Amino acid sequence: MLAMILAAGRGERMRPLTDHTPKPLLQAGGKPLIAWHIERLVRAGITDLVINHAHLGAQIEQVLGNGRQFGATIRYSGEGTALETAGGIAFALHLLGEQPFAVVNGDIWCDFDFSHLPARAAALADSADMAHLVLVDNPEHNRKGDFMLQDNRIVPGASAKSCIPYPVSRILTFSGIGLYKPQLFSHIPRGSKAPLAPLLREQIALGKVSGEHHRGLWVDVGTPQRLDDLDKQLRALQNAGHV
Repeated sequence: MLAMILAAGRGERMRPLTDHTPKPLLQAGGKPLIAWHIERLVRAGITDLVINHAHLGAQIEQVLGNGRQFGATIRYSGEGTALETAGGIAFALHLLGEQPFAVVNGDIWCDFDFSHLPARAAALADSADMAHLVLVDNPEHNRKGDFMLQDNRIVPGASAKSCIPYPVSRILTFSGIGLYKPQLFSHIPRGSKAPLAPLLREQIALGKVSGEHHRGLWVDVGTPQRLDDLDKQLRALQNAGHV
């Protein structure tokens, strides 16, 4: 199966670090954030990768090359100007094939086991669903969460903005890791900007999104402080032989 790593964001909250370095190339634990994803995907047997980029994208291509150093094959989708998540995926559809593919945010760190994804993708292909999302416990900066998971289904109307009084403990945060059918993005004009959340909410309302709860380590590296905290955490884990 194919996987796409999203690496086109400007990283405004990470400035000045991202003024001269694209956010996915910022380092934690001695390597770029995006390299952690690539290595984990390759270990899981997912070696055919697509990476989009915009801000300082040439640096990403220079550092990662064709992927051979990782045991992967990397193709790039250069957007010029960032097209947001759904717009970026739609722009790269010609590289992603006709089967469900994985998408991973390039600015997170997560110990999710990507080896589960091929079986999940096969199940998605054989179902009426359009997406499968990996959810995590709510971090301090997103205490209200994003979506509610019930019996491995994302429940309609259970977003953080919902007025329905669902128990907060049942509402989780989207990890930035998901599986999607290409048809979900086929209506988006190539080169146009489009966010992902409205597409997901539309499919959730139709009952066409499954999900799972990852209870391991996950960090949204959204600020310099979180990057520094992650770096310290990873170095401690490395010293203990756990990563």
